[in-house]
Amino acid sequence: MKWFGSAIKNYPNTLKIKAGFSTIECILMLRFIKRHATLWMLVPLLISCSTYRTSMQSYYNEMDAHHYDKAWQRLEKNKKIKKDRNKLLYLMEAGKVWYLKNDFEKSNFYFNEADRFIENRHQSIGSIAAANLLNPMHETYTGEDFEKFMLHYYKALNYCSLGNIEDALVEARRINLDLGKQSDKYHDKKNRYSKDAFALNLQGIIYEMGGDINNAFIAYRNAADVYLQSNDTYYGVELPGQLKKDVLRTAWQIGFLNEFTRYQKLFNEDFIPGDDNTPELILFIEEGKAPVKSQQLIHVNYNSNGNLNWHTSGGAFHPFNFDYGSYNFSAEKLTSFRSIDVALPYYITQTPAMLQKIIFTNGSEYKPQLVSNINNLAINILQERFIPELSKALARQLIKKGFEVAGEKLAESAANTNKHDSSTLSDTEKETRQKKKKEKAESVGEAAGFAINLFNRFSEKADTRNWQSLPAFISYVRMPLQPGNNDIILTINGKTKHISVEGKNGLQIRSEVLN
Repeated sequence: MKWFGSAIKNYPNTLKIKAGFSTIECILMLRFIKRHATLWMLVPLLISCSTYRTSMQSYYNEMDAHHYDKAWQRLEKNKKIKKDRNKLLYLMEAGKVWYLKNDFEKSNFYFNEADRFIENRHQSIGSIAAANLLNPMHETYTGEDFEKFMLHYYKALNYCSLGNIEDALVEARRINLDLGKQSDKYHDKKNRYSKDAFALNLQGIIYEMGGDINNAFIAYRNAADVYLQSNDTYYGVELPGQLKKDVLRTAWQIGFLNEFTRYQKLFNEDFIPGDDNTPELILFIEEGKAPVKSQQLIHVNYNSNGNLNWHTSGGAFHPFNFDYGSYNFSAEKLTSFRSIDVALPYYITQTPAMLQKIIFTNGSEYKPQLVSNINNLAINILQERFIPELSKALARQLIKKGFEVAGEKLAESAANTNKHDSSTLSDTEKETRQKKKKEKAESVGEAAGFAINLFNRFSEKADTRNWQSLPAFISYVRMPLQPGNNDIILTINGKTKHISVEGKNGLQIRSEVLN
């Protein structure tokens, strides 16, 4: 950072020594660069290699330590996350803090605001332009696809904790709308995140809580079908045994015997009808920390055969089909470079493995089953859109390259038009002066091009934003309760935790957050 500020400060002297310019000419050239690259003032900020996580580190430290009051204070004082382009992240983090503080009404206030923000798609022309000219961190953050479904999860938990089943049912219906959008987005492709098995499973649970067994069966069945169509494993989660039982039980309850028989064969599962009036609890267990986004440099090469390749440092070359026409580039535009570095995000796992968990209650033992693997989900979804992200980054760099060339020519032209009184000069003197003038103009152009190139390099950053207070894994377990108080003993890697739950009629849900 210091060396750059020093270089800019001493730039006129450097030009005087290397190019033979006068002090006035150097100052005029710098004014020209500033006039046509007004974002120079942001260079010290752009040079920084800090990621979104770095700017939020103090907040996440308090969250990790379970100091939620302090975390809230850190969040409120953080100016970066309060910016318009980061508003969704602020709302999601605020909702999560108040969820952990067990203030479910306040939590849903922020989560509902986040939902409305996504629905309204707050993308300004200015933020899009800044993202194309600088980097995607300047674009308004609208959330990862799986983050939108996690909003439904937390809102449903909050409503159920408040005893507001009607609003929880509204949330279940809204899951359908987002599932429809997700399906349309990727046209139900098997190799894309076009469905969300966890959201469908949650939807079934909410419908069952509300006594709508018919819709509960449909949601459970749809969730099971997602797994079956993916060879029983979907983004790192195996088809849960509990989900199999829920499909069969609800099919049996509503008398869908053909469906019951079909899925019994598909699951190879025995089913014994139980007492439908027994109070039950579904306990969601959140553990670990979601992966964080960092950035990596991808090298894009244009070879003499007219082919594009990409590779990381020390990595193998991969062919790259760049649809330049969709970005209004000509084929000739690609010949303007041999190699360009672009910055793309990638995830770093924070919690690589799950804890060993066993639950004891009322003389029985239960083992929670994995229902959402956010580690796997986040990493693979980002990988699925690698080529589109690479294309956008390359297009952004080509636009910057165009500004670099244009700036160089414009600076050269401006320097070349400086007028001097040459009426008294001989032809030889005029020719000599014209030659020097041309050389100086070319030097000015090169300096301007270099300055813009420097700015372009330092402004290239990947979008490293994501909802980082999410857990790495979510498990769940369904267990019968006795009327009155139930002491649930959760054993985690040999350590025990007691949870007191009141046995009530029907089904209830709650969650526990582990370290």
